[in-house]
Amino acid sequence: MNKRLPIICPSCDNQLKVKQLICTHCETELTGLFSLPSVSRFTTDEQNFILDFVRASGSLKLMAQNMKLSYPTVRNRLDEIIAKINKTSTNED
Repeated sequence: MNKRLPIICPSCDNQLKVKQLICTHCETELTGLFSLPSVSRFTTDEQNFILDFVRASGSLKLMAQNMKLSYPTVRNRLDEIIAKINKTSTNED
């Protein structure tokens, strides 16, 4: 099973930040307070959808064919991701 990086504090429900990064090759360590990338807030399915969208050069018609779904279904999924992006952007301001 592939574990997902936690992004929400289980204690207070606030967004988590990264404090330390480590290179497993040379053991270099970086310490600071780093924000997680916006894409980490998406589910694995949403992240895969975004990657498929880029691979299809933004063609929802091609995505619908590849996913064996109707165009409106694929469009609705994209609209949901756009709404999530807009909500995230608003909350970060």
